[in-house]
Amino acid sequence: MPQNACSAGGERAGEAPPETLPVAAAEARAAAPALVSEVAAVARSRLRTVAPAALLAEVAALLSDAQTGVVVVCDAAGAALGVITETILVRHLGLRQAHFFATPASAVMASTFTACAPGDPLSDVLAMMHTRGLVHVLLLGADRQALGVLTARDGLRVLLAAGNQEEALLRNYVMGIGYQ
Repeated sequence: MPQNACSAGGERAGEAPPETLPVAAAEARAAAPALVSEVAAVARSRLRTVAPAALLAEVAALLSDAQTGVVVVCDAAGAALGVITETILVRHLGLRQAHFFATPASAVMASTFTACAPGDPLSDVLAMMHTRGLVHVLLLGADRQALGVLTARDGLRVLLAAGNQEEALLRNYVMGIGYQ
């Protein structure tokens, strides 16, 4: 009878011993970088959009919510055209370059903005936000579809949770408990 390749434990080739399956799963989770898609639900909840013709009074009403720091100006298909932040709004109003009830959002929006995609590594996006001093970036899908607004705080929460999980796994391993 031909001899099968065996590991030291005597398992058949191609089969992992039962106790290593959770280990392999934990290592795979630890090795896989967190993606922006992991915070997509929270980012979606922060998304506030207006049409280019919307008046600044409507934009100001949206920005008055404590959880909203940016309003995205989108075309009829939902593609992002620009953004209006609290700072942009106050600057235009303070310099008397805009009027609440006569100026459309398209007149004051910033047409250049920073965005990311759901498949981008979260750590890369957060590093870029830190380097550029950004509080939030847009999450865009295909054809510049506005999917959400990612804040640094949301991204850091995901990375912190992943770090806490890795710490717990390491502590259990060192204590002889194993992976759980």
